Amino acid sequence: MAAVAVMIFANADLVLPETVLRGALTVEAGRITDIRAGADVPAGALDCGGDLLMPGLIELHTDNLERHIEPRPKVGWPHEVAILAHDAELAGCGITTVFDALRVGSIPSRTKGNYGEYARALADEILGLRASGVLKISHYLHLRAEICSETLEAELDKFGPQDRVGIVSLMDHTPGQRQFRDLTQLRHYLMDKYGFTEAEFAAHVADRRALSARVGALHEAAAVAAARRMGAHIASHDDTLAADVAQSAAHGAGFAEFPTTLEAAAACQAQGIAVMMGAPNLIRGGSHSGNVAAAALAEAGLLDILSSDYIPAALLQAALRLGTLWGDLSRGVATVTAAPAAAVGLADRGRLAPGLRADLIRVARHGDTPLMRGTWVLGARVA
Repeated sequence: MAAVAVMIFANADLVLPETVLRGALTVEAGRITDIRAGADVPAGALDCGGDLLMPGLIELHTDNLERHIEPRPKVGWPHEVAILAHDAELAGCGITTVFDALRVGSIPSRTKGNYGEYARALADEILGLRASGVLKISHYLHLRAEICSETLEAELDKFGPQDRVGIVSLMDHTPGQRQFRDLTQLRHYLMDKYGFTEAEFAAHVADRRALSARVGALHEAAAVAAARRMGAHIASHDDTLAADVAQSAAHGAGFAEFPTTLEAAAACQAQGIAVMMGAPNLIRGGSHSGNVAAAALAEAGLLDILSSDYIPAALLQAALRLGTLWGDLSRGVATVTAAPAAAVGLADRGRLAPGLRADLIRVARHGDTPLMRGTWVLGARVA
């Protein structure tokens, strides 16, 4: 992607790490080179008219690509077209760096509720499009390691340090714990998605618990070892109890995806583990699966990072809403820029500062709704 040689964004409300400043920002060869105060508009500059100018958003966990690949149940879509559509959608929502979440670990042998391997082939397609230069934004991989599965070790062995795997998350969906501690939620999910009867549901719970007892500890250790081999950051998923958090800390998890309780979020803070919650949870006013509300964690000072999860447009809207809730726009924006960048070691982006990448978004507002005015990656406009 070719970067613009020199560009000035003028008369903008610059969302800096500690404050919002009316000023101008200069980009040269894809990097921020200067920030200065003032509402003047030099000749040749882009007059932002008082719009917000902030770092491009950084998305650590999104299932959005799955929606493009399978737009209806059992309806497949050509992968290259789907990846390009996903990439364009994220750019249009202000996301300039994404960690595409791909499941590793499958259960192919069961007749109902089974699922197969796909991550390696899809990763090759994403990385191939990236190498060809046709993607608008920065793509990394996030491997969602299903601990309660049959094939996790074999699937992880197909990835290496060359694959841009930035995150390995430890996901244990064994019935009766974490996200599915309340079996009522799991029952509704399986009956709605797969048409399980009560007898089939009971058999499913028994089967998965037996599988977890047989391979759970082995798979958890394998996922942690694979993350270290690939140079990836470890994330926990759906921590529910303080004991879950202690286990995550022992594995070296740097951030926790969607802790389900206030207890778990507080334990994460005590362990120095950043807490990530879903932007849809914040916007909707609660979790769709009955877990702790993101707003409750924000009000308690226990929310560090937002993820769009399954709605890309939610990320910016939720960050601005946090800015209002906290009375600090910079702090709200940091949950989708500086904080996720720090969680995965991307020191070259996530803040407006000289020397960093010119991944930028221009945003106006219609009441409480953000209006995207433009997205730039390395100073080149992509949306």
